[in-house]
Amino acid sequence: MIILIVLVVVVVLVLLWGVGVYNSLVVLRNKVRDQFSQIDVQLKRRYDLIPNLVETVKGYAKHEKSTLDEVIKLRGSYGNAKTNEEKMKAANDLSLGLSKLIAVAEAYPDLKANDNFLKLQDDLKDTEDKISYARQFYNDSVLALNNKIEQFPSNMIANMFNFKQETFFEAAQEERENVKVEF
Repeated sequence: MIILIVLVVVVVLVLLWGVGVYNSLVVLRNKVRDQFSQIDVQLKRRYDLIPNLVETVKGYAKHEKSTLDEVIKLRGSYGNAKTNEEKMKAANDLSLGLSKLIAVAEAYPDLKANDNFLKLQDDLKDTEDKISYARQFYNDSVLALNNKIEQFPSNMIANMFNFKQETFFEAAQEERENVKVEF
C-alpha cells in the first residue's frame, strides 16, 4: 500500500514538473513571437517613412536614380516577405539601401538643409534605434527559448511537444565590415 502511494506521488510530481516545463516553453515561445512582432512594428514604420524620404531626395538628386530605385525595390521586397527569415533578410538589405540613400543626400547641401528632409532623417534615425532595441530584446528572448529547448531535462518535454529553436536576428555581412572613412 505504501509503495502504491509513493508511486502515485512520484507520478503526480513528474506530471506537475512536465506541465511546468511545458508551460514555461509556451511562455518563452510566445515571448519570441511577441518580440518579433515588435521588430515588425518598427520595420513597418520605417517602411512607411521611405516613400517620403525618397520623394524628398528625388527633388534634389535627380541623377541618383539608381540609388532611389534600389531603395524602392528593397522596400518592396520587405513588403513581400512572408516568413520571419525572409523579413530578417529584407530588413537587413533595406538598412543597407537606406545607408546608401543617406550617403547620397550628404552630397547635396541644399537637401541637407531642407527641413522636411531633416525631419524625415530624424524620424528614420529614431526608428532605426527602436529597431535595434527591438532586435536586442528579440534575440534575448530567442536565447532564453533556445537554452530551455536544449537544456536537460526540459529538452525531453521540448522534443516530446516538437518545440523548435528560433533564429537570431543577425546583422547582414555588409553591416559587419569595417567602415571605410576617407578624409
